[in-house]
Amino acid sequence: MNYFRTSLLLAAMTALFLLVGFMIGGEAGMVIALLLAGGMNLFAWWNSGEMVLRHFKARQVDARSAPALYGIVQQLAANADLPMPKVYLIDNPQPNAFATGRGPENAAVAATTGLVQTLNQQEVAGVMAHELAHVQNRDTLTMTITATLAGAVGMLANFALFFGGNRNNPLGIVGVLLMMVLAPLAAMLVQMAISRGREYEADRRGAEICGHPEWLASALEKLQRGAERIDNDDAERNPATAHMFIVNPLHARSVDSLFSTHPSTTNRVARLRAMGPAGATGPWQ
Repeated sequence: MNYFRTSLLLAAMTALFLLVGFMIGGEAGMVIALLLAGGMNLFAWWNSGEMVLRHFKARQVDARSAPALYGIVQQLAANADLPMPKVYLIDNPQPNAFATGRGPENAAVAATTGLVQTLNQQEVAGVMAHELAHVQNRDTLTMTITATLAGAVGMLANFALFFGGNRNNPLGIVGVLLMMVLAPLAAMLVQMAISRGREYEADRRGAEICGHPEWLASALEKLQRGAERIDNDDAERNPATAHMFIVNPLHARSVDSLFSTHPSTTNRVARLRAMGPAGATGPWQ
């Protein structure tokens, strides 16, 4: 159902782009905006993995330097039939984690030192399974496509601001003004809805990969409490990375607000606890 919902939202974003293009940019404006937004987001997608890891000063670990964490990821990757990703640790007291990379063949998972110090091994397995689910679902690509369309809508609005827009639309200047104000807001809402949908889907698939939804549910509760109490200065300096983390690192409270990139932690935990055991096994039990 989440895949179907994501497809519908992507279709809605595409339709919004076409409508805005017709109303305020015309065909030429649509092509220019799509090419510019696509180029920028393709560059970001291609380089995002190393850029984000570098921003958070992540250091790569292996079976010798972090045997417990590495072993958990290794077993989970085998459970999910995924290539072994690179594993990173981030020296940060806030318990959190994220995955990055263009696809399963060049993926990386990163956990903060706060996470491995706060959670037990079962909970760490739940979190790492969630991140591997993002890798398996190719959510980085999904969000890049979403960002491209949302960016193109925003560019069309800027074109209208500086060049007057396409006044030959049925509503004339009123239509241009309405699209300038409402279109970027609508694009942002759809983008946030897609991001939240992918988090729910990663929770579901992550619970299947580790075999114990309760491990992830318990971890999410601890991570949310930790994120509310402990600052993540690197994330605060670059809020655009917030959507990558398993819980919001920016102290945005756990509510399903329209502009939140993350679903309510309470809702996520309730869904996980309604799943029951999923059946996988691992050496951390």
